[in-house]
Amino acid sequence: MDDTMSTKEKAIIGEEQIPQVRTQKCLIIGVHEIFVIIRVILAGLVLLVCWWYSQPLRALPLSSSTSLSGAHSTVIAPKLGQFEQSYHEYHDNVCASPRCIEHPRNPAYLVKAYRGVVASENEECSKIGVDVLKEGGNAVDAAIAATFCAGVLSMYSSGIGGGGFMIVRIPPGNNESESEVWSLNFRETAPALSNKTMFSDDPTKSQWGGLAVAIPGELRGLQEAHKRWGTIPWKTLVEPSAKLAAGWKVQKELARRIRIFGPLMLNHPDWKPLFAPNGVLLQEGDWISRTNYSRTLSIIAERGPDTFYEGPIADAMVEKVRQTGGILSHEDLKNYRIRVEKPLVGTYRGRKIYTTHSPGSGTCESRPPFRTSAKLLIGDLSVILQMLNVLENYDMSARTPVTVHRLVEAMKFAFASRSKLCDPAMCANTECILQMATKEYAREIFHNITDDRTHPPEYYHPEYDIPMDHGTSHTSVADSNGMAVSVTSSVNNLFGSLVLDPITGILLNDQMDDFSVPGVPKDFGLYPSPYNYPEPGKMPVSSTSPVILENSDGSFYASIGASGGLRIFPSVVQVLLNLGWGLHPSEAIEFGRVFHQLYPTKLEVDETYPSDALDYLRQAGHNISFVDINRVEGVGVVQVVRQKDGIFYAASDSRKNGIALGY
Repeated sequence: MDDTMSTKEKAIIGEEQIPQVRTQKCLIIGVHEIFVIIRVILAGLVLLVCWWYSQPLRALPLSSSTSLSGAHSTVIAPKLGQFEQSYHEYHDNVCASPRCIEHPRNPAYLVKAYRGVVASENEECSKIGVDVLKEGGNAVDAAIAATFCAGVLSMYSSGIGGGGFMIVRIPPGNNESESEVWSLNFRETAPALSNKTMFSDDPTKSQWGGLAVAIPGELRGLQEAHKRWGTIPWKTLVEPSAKLAAGWKVQKELARRIRIFGPLMLNHPDWKPLFAPNGVLLQEGDWISRTNYSRTLSIIAERGPDTFYEGPIADAMVEKVRQTGGILSHEDLKNYRIRVEKPLVGTYRGRKIYTTHSPGSGTCESRPPFRTSAKLLIGDLSVILQMLNVLENYDMSARTPVTVHRLVEAMKFAFASRSKLCDPAMCANTECILQMATKEYAREIFHNITDDRTHPPEYYHPEYDIPMDHGTSHTSVADSNGMAVSVTSSVNNLFGSLVLDPITGILLNDQMDDFSVPGVPKDFGLYPSPYNYPEPGKMPVSSTSPVILENSDGSFYASIGASGGLRIFPSVVQVLLNLGWGLHPSEAIEFGRVFHQLYPTKLEVDETYPSDALDYLRQAGHNISFVDINRVEGVGVVQVVRQKDGIFYAASDSRKNGIALGY
């Protein structure tokens, strides 16, 4: 594989000869005027440099292209006086499908900075995070501020009516040799009146309406992070989003989702004033105001997160959920607790990988796919470690058709493992929880992967059907002191439960849909997982996978995470592999991806994926289906922050028109 980049740095100097003058007087006047002009130009340049230095650092796009060794093109935009100008161009245009002409790529960006970077799915949210860093805040402060912003602009994916996960890296202190890494789990939990048969009569009630609403945890999670590691006032972190919610221009991603829910937004009294105030759906560029949500955020900024869980805001939420058929109570809100613990830790080719303990562990009642003495820890976050542990057994020094096949096979085994998930705090026989993220177990899987063919689903030994989760928003942050954050928040399906409280402006989650419903086998013959039935206080299975990595010497390497439900952990793994293959963050994110979840039996391939791998995959028996890389749903959207030689590189996924910023 050739990972070298063709760099063009050309300086064109224009010289113009001055005609000879006839008199000394004219010559003196001419020289004087020239000096005046030069002084004016220099003064202007100084002012320009000062202004430019004060702006958030952002990159400029180039045309797109892909190959087995290349990726979506990017440009690093420098600041004068900070670093040399660098252009990275790729001309190896390869497209696996003629649909690429019909679906051109969104522009992609790479940011290079020295003091700090924020990668979110909205440029405005990245800017809010960078502004916090400039004001003296750290990575935790910036992540909190950017997450509040995501809940405003991307209310269809996240917000204070939902929950999430966070990984925080605290750099070594003066007398410490190692960093300190923590995991925060503020996933939504089932209300006290929940039971395992609550959706048996009508499973759609887990998706829409009040019964779909689980206890929101996002504010408690952000509050705990700020309490432990924040450095600037809480109010300073919330106010920018409160002001933003008062009015902004509809962005492309929001406009796409408004169109999907057109009938609801045109006809429902809670939604029409916001998304169709004049009887016509808002479009990209139109002005939108979440006035009541702005007021709610202002109250939370002034009085703190407790006002969300007790008081008038809580009263309004509970009343709205009850009116729409839900069971959320004041006691549920008052008793909600987050989980703060040491993260899961694994290694891949010498680097440490930290990730959260999500609701994702099976008990010893679950049999592993093969005979092994290894214990298993089964969860989407440890599924990442399982996939990487499996691939570590191979020579992965280059992307080749066979390495892509091995990646797909490791992914299929990972989805089989995922079928045994549950909330570890609620599983019986927790002393027997299987340890899936071990190297030994990965070797068992490695010995059962065949390079010449793929296999039917039963070969991978899935046990249960697990619901598909959706949505989410991810932000990665790092600062100059070595602190890093990876945070993912979610309301699950697009616009959550579709329950919008008009008084507070809060859009509530539908995370109850992530629980399994007892009943008959699904289309593919798998029964719902008993480990994931609803219970009071239980967290449902989650695909959320925020990750922080360190180099072998303990220094910070990267913060990475994604949105996109089931596609989160496969996307994170593929981007990590791309980084290992020498691609910078934007290239690593923009490269086409593959996806196989066992059922249905098809391999989804981004239409931009390199064609030289597809023939091999077909010969191995994979049923390939092309997908639009810019589709609204069913896509993993990754954000990455990486540090190399003291310089930060950051990128947000163009699949959701994301833009990272730094300074």
